[in-house]
Parts: sequence; C-alpha cells; structure tokens
Amino acid sequence: MKLTLLGTGCPEPSLRRASSGYLIEVAGQRLLFDIGGGVFDRLLQAGLMPQDIDTLFFSHLHSDHMLDYPRLVHAGWDAGKGLLGSKPLQVFGPAPIAEIHERFFGPQGAFAFDLAARIGMPGSQEVWLDRGGSLPRPLPSVEITEIDATFEHQGDGWSLQTCAVPHADPFLTCLAFRITAEDKAVVYSGDAALCPQLEKMAQSADILIHWCYRLAEDTRYETVTRLSPSAGEIAEMAERAGVKHLILTHLRTHMDAGEDVHTAMINQAKAVFSGTVEIAEDLTVYTL
Repeated sequence: MKLTLLGTGCPEPSLRRASSGYLIEVAGQRLLFDIGGGVFDRLLQAGLMPQDIDTLFFSHLHSDHMLDYPRLVHAGWDAGKGLLGSKPLQVFGPAPIAEIHERFFGPQGAFAFDLAARIGMPGSQEVWLDRGGSLPRPLPSVEITEIDATFEHQGDGWSLQTCAVPHADPFLTCLAFRITAEDKAVVYSGDAALCPQLEKMAQSADILIHWCYRLAEDTRYETVTRLSPSAGEIAEMAERAGVKHLILTHLRTHMDAGEDVHTAMINQAKAVFSGTVEIAEDLTVYTL
C-alpha cells in the first residue's frame, strides 16, 4: 500500500499546501480521498493523470474537500475516462453528492454550455474521433454512490470501513475512513472532532491522518476549540488507540509561519504519544 499526501492544507490560500486530498495505491488500484482546490495539480505533479484514478471517496462536501472535483471529471472525460474502454470513475460520498454532480454536469448544470460546445463543434469532434471515440460523443460518465456511516466496501485486495465524525453536522454528513490491505491499515479522519467512534476505528492503525486546524494556545472560539483538537489532544487519542504513525494535516496558513510552530506541535504530540509523529507536507509518499 502506497500513500501520497496530495493536499495537506485548508480553505486558506497557500503556495505550500493544496487543500485536502490523499491518494492510496493498493493492489493495482488508485483510490483518491477528497479533492480540494489544488489537488488536481498535485496529482499531475505526482506523475498521474485524471484518468488514472479508479475511485474517489468524499469524507464530506466542504469546498476545500471537493473544489477540484469538476476538474477531475471534466479532464478525465476529455481524455476518455469511461468512454474508450476504461472503467468510469467510481464516486462514493455523502448526500447530496449526486445532486452536486448534476449541478455541474447535468442538462442545466454549470458546464452544460461547455459540454454542448465540445460535443457539437466539428473541431472537437475531430479530436474526439482521433482519440478513438465515436459520434455522437456521450456526456461524462461517472458512477455515484451516496454513502453514510454504515458504508463498508470490499475492493480487490483491500477493504474500507466508515464512521461518522463530528464536524459540520447537521449541515453536512462528515465521515472518516479506514483502508485495510493485508495486515496494514491507514485511517483518514476527514475533519473530525475527537470522538469514540473514530478512536475505535483507529485501533492499531499503521498510519492515522488527522486534521489539526488549531494550535493548542488558540482557544478564542468556543465551538472551534471544541470541534478542532490540538496536536497534543490528537496524539493522546492516537496513543490510546495504539496508532503507530500519526500525521497531522489540514494546517492553516499561520501554522506554517515558522519551523518553531511545527516544532512546538511535534513536541506537544511527542509528550503523550510513543509512536512516530509528523507534520504533513504535500507530495510526501509513504510505503506500507
């Protein structure tokens, strides 16, 4: 199992970090978890093309976890994903992901005019035919499955479990995932407050990717403080769960202001956690 951190930031603009996106390659399949702004470019920088992605999982539907979704679908369609003999992109996410997709790519969607032009223009048809397609050119082909906290999936050589996590409810359903292959497990928290169900899911995980949106000393906002655990609080949970390797991600821009900030976060975590702890960085690769 290979893990690539494609986006480790938040909604704030950052040259250092794209928004949320994590790629797991396992048993010859490429699974993408979230695709926030900038993640599409990071995918290219990692040496992959949009049509290389087999399955996309959404933890939740905040913009910084899905802003590059239409770009992935459109670019994959333009390259022939699902239309020239390859499998269509499989998308799993909470409701209303099907409606959101329709608002992008449906007959009245944001891209309806673009799609009509690319399907109808003679020049576009010529390029499409040269790529091996036939006329009339079909619309983008995506298979969407709406999921909740009960969702489990058995892939070819891997399995996935899901649990609900507190974050933006009741406005958005927010999920965490555990991906297991052979004797290795990676857990992705999505954006999660500390909760028993995630701690249970993280038991003995080889890697826990957990959002860390708040510094320990920043307690100005009551709700943010309650729902956004600090590095030390996350590490305490990881220690109880027996996690081997903790990756702190989803950092805000001011948290990259200096290496001393990262050092303080790491020290807070190490004070209560016996495993390996790191600050996430875009395009870092881990092999399990």
